[in-house]
Amino acid sequence: MPRPNKIRLNTSQKVTALTSEGALDRWQPAIQAAAEEDNSISIYDVIGEDFWTGEGVTVKRIDAALRKIGNRDVVVNINSPGGDVFEGIAIYNRLREHPANVQVKVMGLAASAASIIAMAGDEIQIGEASFLMIHNAWVMAIGNQFDLREVADFLAPFDDALRDVYVQRTGADADEVAAMMKAETWITGKKAVETGFADTLLSADETKKVENAARPDVNALRRVEANLCKEMPRSAARDLLNQIKGKPGAAPEPAMQDAGDPEMSNALAALLDTIRA
Repeated sequence: MPRPNKIRLNTSQKVTALTSEGALDRWQPAIQAAAEEDNSISIYDVIGEDFWTGEGVTVKRIDAALRKIGNRDVVVNINSPGGDVFEGIAIYNRLREHPANVQVKVMGLAASAASIIAMAGDEIQIGEASFLMIHNAWVMAIGNQFDLREVADFLAPFDDALRDVYVQRTGADADEVAAMMKAETWITGKKAVETGFADTLLSADETKKVENAARPDVNALRRVEANLCKEMPRSAARDLLNQIKGKPGAAPEPAMQDAGDPEMSNALAALLDTIRA
């Protein structure tokens, strides 16, 4: 099936895109491709630059990978909880512009912005136990009633554009897809093939589990941040988390010194439970 059209990107409105907490809960970062070739691009992280690690999948990184691959066919391996929808659209557009064949392999999860990136493939394969997740653009905005109305008006065309990409890929009714996005819909590998979100199931021997790929402490920070941002500006949420970590007013190091610290992970999990209560 032909790739859907490019998405026009206009991000003049000041909003902050966040990774869905539900996607972070279900994400298993240890699931990766069994083999990576020199024409492969791996998307095994949140979409957009990650404040907590200094990593993340950005359009700059994808541009660099595509320049290295040149005009050859490309394989994009995805296991991502999503993230910055605007960065995801930019990455989708880059892959859409690639002159050669783009094969996408969803192993584990392609949620939110990552599901849009997946739609850039000429061919999409998905693991039987993998998931796509689609929903309306998920952002944080602060202001009075007029500011928030402006943000809602700003987001509506993005939701329409994302819906149109899914519709072009699947041939489904636009109202049906819009309802799926509004409800935040999780789509199994088998269902994705049946409904046109993917072409074929990915063979189980094409994936593997990578030891130490999971970063439970970092993921806990992301989840707590997503909850705190419902009550306060993102900068305030990050400052509060840095104070909890013992680094008041400081951004975390790109490679966090306490990464994998069970005590920190347990403390953050307890904080998350308190916020949810």
